[in-house]
Amino acid sequence: MSGLVVLGVIALFVIALVAKGVVIVRQAEVIVIERLGRFHATLSSGINVIIPVLDRARDIEWRYRREGPGGQSIVIMKMVSRIDLRETVYDFPRQNVITKDNVVTEINAMLYFPVTDPIKLVYEIANLPNAIEKLTQTTLRNVVGELDLDQVLSSRDTINTKIRTILDEATDKWGVKVNRVELQDINPPQEIRHAMEKQMRAERDRRAAILEAEGLKQAAVLGAQGSNAAQIQEAEGGKQAAILRADGEAQARIQVAQAEAQAVAVITKAIAASGGDPVNYLLGVRYIDALKEMVSGKDNKVIYMPYEATGVLSSIGGIKDMLEGIKKA
Repeated sequence: MSGLVVLGVIALFVIALVAKGVVIVRQAEVIVIERLGRFHATLSSGINVIIPVLDRARDIEWRYRREGPGGQSIVIMKMVSRIDLRETVYDFPRQNVITKDNVVTEINAMLYFPVTDPIKLVYEIANLPNAIEKLTQTTLRNVVGELDLDQVLSSRDTINTKIRTILDEATDKWGVKVNRVELQDINPPQEIRHAMEKQMRAERDRRAAILEAEGLKQAAVLGAQGSNAAQIQEAEGGKQAAILRADGEAQARIQVAQAEAQAVAVITKAIAASGGDPVNYLLGVRYIDALKEMVSGKDNKVIYMPYEATGVLSSIGGIKDMLEGIKKA
């Protein structure tokens, strides 16, 4: 019976050793193994076998954030042996930062980083979360201290890029790569916020006044341009109308002259064929037309005759003789 007990104890001991020697690592996790106090290997995801007595997992201090009963964020520090290779988010507490123009501003930041080298993480830095937090705080103070408050409020991307570059270079030897830095809130003091709101309202009022003045100016300019264009169009229309009237009068005079010339030619030909004198006929016609114009008005009075009446009568008599000669012919 005693032999069976001993064998059972030995079997249980062997089973316990085998159970401790088989380590299952989940995906995206690694375990750093030390043998007799020195680095031996890193266990990747899957089933791994170690020597239970000689091999031990190296613990590191890691930071976790939990939400408390009142909704407040609680930071928990814990010793862990499994290193998570996924991207980790660190939400740092708010801190007061002094800008270049001596304004105390409250800023909190978030940091995104994955572990790239577990061996460096274990042996190159003692407390990675605390080191990253302190490094981020000092870097944030340095970067913000070089900018005015207005630049800090309007240059978040620039600040994020500068901080990320500095942290990435500093944490590379710790086996960590900083992928992204985000400033969550930038809270200036209450009196500064009130002053900024007044400045913003004044700036908006100024822009509104400028836009209104620009609109009135454009309206006046367009009105003047429209009036100028209308005057130019009216002048052009008057010019074209005067030209057309002058052309019409010229064409009318030309046609009247052509008609008179044709009539004179026909009359001259007829008078010459009858043996009369065309000159006397034409003079007589002109005398008669002149007499009509002189006596046609209501208040017109014949005061003086420029030619002798006998000359006019002789012209009329010549016209009579000419017409009688034409009839006989």
